[in-house]
Amino acid sequence: MAEYSKVAPTPLLKDELDIVIPTIRNLDFLEMWRPFFQQYHLIIVQDGDPTKVIKVPEGFDYELYNRNDINRILGPKASCISFKDSACRCFGYMVSKKKYIFTIDDDCFVAKDPTGKEINALEQHIKNLLCPSTPFFFNTLYDPYCEGTDFVRGYPFSLREGVPTAVSHGLWLNIPDYDAPTQLVKPLERNTRFVDAVLTIPKGTLFPMCGMNLAFNRELIGPAMYFGLMGDGQPIGRYDDMWAGWCMKVICDHLGLGVKTGLPYIWHSKASNPFVNLKKEYKGIYWQEELIPFFQSATLPKDCTTVQACYLELSKQVKAKLGKVDDYFIKLADAMVTWIEAWDELNPAGGKAVELNGPSKSTK
Repeated sequence: MAEYSKVAPTPLLKDELDIVIPTIRNLDFLEMWRPFFQQYHLIIVQDGDPTKVIKVPEGFDYELYNRNDINRILGPKASCISFKDSACRCFGYMVSKKKYIFTIDDDCFVAKDPTGKEINALEQHIKNLLCPSTPFFFNTLYDPYCEGTDFVRGYPFSLREGVPTAVSHGLWLNIPDYDAPTQLVKPLERNTRFVDAVLTIPKGTLFPMCGMNLAFNRELIGPAMYFGLMGDGQPIGRYDDMWAGWCMKVICDHLGLGVKTGLPYIWHSKASNPFVNLKKEYKGIYWQEELIPFFQSATLPKDCTTVQACYLELSKQVKAKLGKVDDYFIKLADAMVTWIEAWDELNPAGGKAVELNGPSKSTK
């Protein structure tokens, strides 16, 4: 019999994608992801006590940054990176030098499709990002670029080229991503519905972005993926990914970029404490009734042609309009500016990337 090569095939975008993981614990969950993640580079952002040793399974190529590293690299600008909150993950976006980012939480595991096959979530995200989006006209047969589907009758031929996809937003089986009040009234609810579909979110439509299973084109939209000021010392938590999603979507709509949601699924294994969540969320639950109309009506000038320019303009509007809701938004608007300044320092336009002297590690 012929012997088949045991060399694993080179995965998609192996040298163009970083996997960013925020954590406070040992990363044993990576063992389940080993077949899909091992050939990629990981950026681990350690939250909480920087003296705690985080153990990473053997065989992974990674960098690990803790709060001391963040303070060393960013100096005074480290104030824009949240502490004791998973929002710290966006530091990984900033220090990455790759074109694409996939970020996942450490309580998320490999899901299975209805046939029992394990889902390679990263591969599906890459497929989503590498094919266009259709934000200007809704295709009723879902993503027309997926295998086995196409544009339906009546879809304008002038729009069938689509636009570049900036963000791929994945979903979760098992524990749903609910807010605290919904958790409290539905403590036993689990998501068991696997919907085999990818959709482009239409232009002008906001959505609640979840950061636990998310990928994006860093070159197209990276500076807008700031997860805000949350956690320690802040009046709000669990709105980090929401804030990033609202800002990102306004900017994508302005720049003509696409956002997809749907596949891939991951298995979300652990429900967080609804009472702890309520304490973190309660101001946000009130504030979002004013935040959503703000983002729905936000417009950006035509001369804002870069993500950074769009984000700085949005920060001015946040300060002017949401600053009246609470002083927190004045602080957040200032942090948005600091974030862009730090991003540009580490990622100079047309220049050589800043050498971080970071704690790069490999356990291969």
